[in-house]
Amino acid sequence: MISKRIRDISSFIVMDVLEKAHEIERKGVHVIHLEVGEPDFDTPRCIKDAACTALNKGYTHYTHSLGLFELREAISKYYKQTYDVSVDPDQIVVTSGTSPAMFSLFSVLLDEGDEVIISDPHYACYPNFITFAQGTPVTVPVYEEDGFQYRPEAIRDRITKKTKAILINSPSNPTGNLLSEDRMREIAEFSPYIVSDEIYHGLVYEGKEHSILEFTDHAFVFNGFSKLYAMTGLRLGYLIAPKPFIRPIQKIQQNFFISANSMVQMAGIAALKKAGEDIERMKKIYNDRRRYIIARLKKMGFGITVEPTGAFYVFANAKHISQDSYNLAFDILEKAHVGVTPGIDFGKNGEGYIRFSYANSLENIAEGMDRLENYLNDRQVR
Repeated sequence: MISKRIRDISSFIVMDVLEKAHEIERKGVHVIHLEVGEPDFDTPRCIKDAACTALNKGYTHYTHSLGLFELREAISKYYKQTYDVSVDPDQIVVTSGTSPAMFSLFSVLLDEGDEVIISDPHYACYPNFITFAQGTPVTVPVYEEDGFQYRPEAIRDRITKKTKAILINSPSNPTGNLLSEDRMREIAEFSPYIVSDEIYHGLVYEGKEHSILEFTDHAFVFNGFSKLYAMTGLRLGYLIAPKPFIRPIQKIQQNFFISANSMVQMAGIAALKKAGEDIERMKKIYNDRRRYIIARLKKMGFGITVEPTGAFYVFANAKHISQDSYNLAFDILEKAHVGVTPGIDFGKNGEGYIRFSYANSLENIAEGMDRLENYLNDRQVR
């Protein structure tokens, strides 16, 4: 019999959409992918060169379980330069992507029944990580008119004796919106630990993102190289934690993961030190796409009350089309051959919304918007 905790894990609907799209593509149909949150850019040359050089130099063995000191030192310097916060390299655990960082942290932080406050909508996998570690996710609705930001007073109302942490994600998946400095500062003053998912930091086109470490050291940070540096397949992330938690997290790393890939860790150093011009180039292109897709979606009647300014997502209100985002997304895929993600994937409060990713070429986005417009016109005729 399969264990209950595995039976209770929900599917990741965006992957269901993607896999259905692949079935359609095998029939020779061209699908426009606006569902997947993955950079379409190739990994910058300086990063690939560093990986190849490291491989040729023999970086094919285990590293320290916390990660190469040189990489942890480079991350420390990055946080000092970017946010003016001091992070000791010994507060950093390098992981094979941010997912193992989440697994390790929640395994160390949570006892059975401990609560973690998350927004609704939220990144689809958060509840599964928390539940798998025997914790309880407690949702706080966030709303379109607020740009899907937390209302600190709503968080305060959900804090109990069992609350172990408050999870924030800015820029956010699925909404692409930022949490304001004032709201972040107020949330940082709450007594539970703050867990900040900063994986989309650097991908901000208006305003400024803030690390939770600017406001409190009673916090944990998830970050990595997948999104900003277009390194999704290289699987490199990290966790910043208060020092008393490092040894327990390290034991998780030693037992379950041993260490992150040594060659890829060297590539991470190059990303932090050499890829600045590549990042600026990619950001400019993302911003052009962002402006284009928002304008097209608004013209078609989708609701976007507060325009997203980060990551590469638009979370658009489609309630005037359908209250069933799941069936709507699959209908768009089947009839318009455009992959989009239903809002219900991100929580009950995401129902009626559709997430569009603009991590695709402007040419493909334009084609996808044309197909979507034709789909909506045909739907009205029917």
